[in-house]
Amino acid sequence: MTPEIEPKARTADRSDPIGSLGVLFAAACWGTSGIFVKFVAGDTQISALALAFWRDITTCLLLLIGLGLLRPSWLRAKKGDLRWLIALGSSLGIFHVFWNLGVFLNGAAVATVQQAAMPAIVAVAAWLIWHEPLTWSKITAIVLTFVGTALVSGLDVLGQAKLSWSGLLVGLGIPILYASWNLLGKKVRATYNPFTTLTYAFAFGALVLLPFQFFTPQPWPVPPSAFLSFAGLIALSTIIPFSIYTFALGRLPASVASILAMSEIAFVAVYAYTLLGERLAASQIFGAALVVGGVLLLSWHQWQTKGSSMSRSNGRADSLRFSSRGTTK
Repeated sequence: MTPEIEPKARTADRSDPIGSLGVLFAAACWGTSGIFVKFVAGDTQISALALAFWRDITTCLLLLIGLGLLRPSWLRAKKGDLRWLIALGSSLGIFHVFWNLGVFLNGAAVATVQQAAMPAIVAVAAWLIWHEPLTWSKITAIVLTFVGTALVSGLDVLGQAKLSWSGLLVGLGIPILYASWNLLGKKVRATYNPFTTLTYAFAFGALVLLPFQFFTPQPWPVPPSAFLSFAGLIALSTIIPFSIYTFALGRLPASVASILAMSEIAFVAVYAYTLLGERLAASQIFGAALVVGGVLLLSWHQWQTKGSSMSRSNGRADSLRFSSRGTTK
């Protein structure tokens, strides 16, 4: 058996509490991204496009060095799988471009709400492709997270937004590309471990972003404080959460993971209040509660499902033991 194949990938067809906790932890780490980006932007003049490229290329190089020193066998990929790895990395890189354009054209609040359509796209696509059940708990969780995201982002901003055709098209691309990352990540995780998957994903993502760097200013020189913030962005907001989330994709249906990932909105609201001193309106607090409620609803359903399956398994085992005792003399 090749070292890059993981037997745990077989659990991806059912809900797993460990996978759920992994996604929630990844979302908590992703929530720090905005804080580090704000610190980097405050210390140096850098465009969002350039920052996305240097984030991707730095993450790729660190993963390459780490795996090259510790597990070089994990850098090997089958030739037939390269198309999936290229598609995964391209979707990640292009998503970063669309996300930046969405913020530029529509504003961060509107772009965040547009991104929140991702779980619905993933749920429908997973239902069509892998026949994952589209249950009422999933549908309810999608509605709660979407409405909660809209409230946290600020309804006053959304009401004043005037979207152009380009803004609408970019806004449509944001959740589609985000959903593509989840769906392709599930496909690749069936064969490769999280670090192999991410190394190729960030490598191809950086290649997609590379041509745009010739048209955007690059910051230089960079003060030491910006390097510290950038290190936090790479370690806490990128390598750790992407690794854990990719690991969780091997244990959860893609639709479940995508809904749980929306808990990032609630974490961001808490961080903004506690670390940046940004006060939350009552509607934003209610929105964060809706996001948390959607996540808890889905998590509770998973724990119930897990408990029921374990009870049925124990019941079958008890029946077999009883039958065996009854036939033994």
